[in-house]
Amino acid sequence: MTDGQWVSLFSGGKDSSWALYRALEEGFDVDRLVTVHPEGDSYMYHVPATRLADLASESVGIPLVDVEPGAFGASDAVDASEQGDSELEPLEAALADLDDDLPGGIAGVTAGAVESEFQTSRIEAMCERLNCELFAPLWQRDPRALAADMLDAGFEIQIVQVAAYGLDESWLGRTLDYEVFDELEALHDEYGVHVLGEGGEFETMVTDGPHMERRIELEYDTVWEGDRGHVEITDARLAE
Repeated sequence: MTDGQWVSLFSGGKDSSWALYRALEEGFDVDRLVTVHPEGDSYMYHVPATRLADLASESVGIPLVDVEPGAFGASDAVDASEQGDSELEPLEAALADLDDDLPGGIAGVTAGAVESEFQTSRIEAMCERLNCELFAPLWQRDPRALAADMLDAGFEIQIVQVAAYGLDESWLGRTLDYEVFDELEALHDEYGVHVLGEGGEFETMVTDGPHMERRIELEYDTVWEGDRGHVEITDARLAE
């Protein structure tokens, strides 16, 4: 394995949390979590509730580096490809700084990509430029098998945003379990909803897991906007 330390691209959602967990299980020396906080919709990053990543960081026991939305600056991107490249720039700059700061530099980066070639190809190219490895344990895994792995490991996953046919306000705040994944499979057959929400159908937050010392407790209101909605966090804390 390459000398240096690992950095986990981390949003607090299920995919990046699973990549982090698997890296720790593999014995990787994960020294930092890096969270990008996008402004508005993003082609590259998980958007909702990223401000709660600091609680997850405290529970996991790994320091967090925030990449603020102001770092994006004004984008002149005219299409998705250009915007994706533009969104990657502040992340790459933050990782380059870490590469200088960490003893031995960055050995590798973990990422929670499942099926998005758009995201993964850019992260792979970034890692090549930084001369580090990429660990993407979810990449092209069977979605239902991956969901079962997360539940079997003890992940507690809450839905914090939905935007798809078949997902109404009642889905906001639901905890993913085997029965919920059965429902999602039925919605996949009827509407094409991805079982893991890979198409942006829903977003999640991991509130507990085997890699976390303390559970994250949430209080929230639901906000519904006709055909989509999200939870508005009113209070968040680590359980005593």
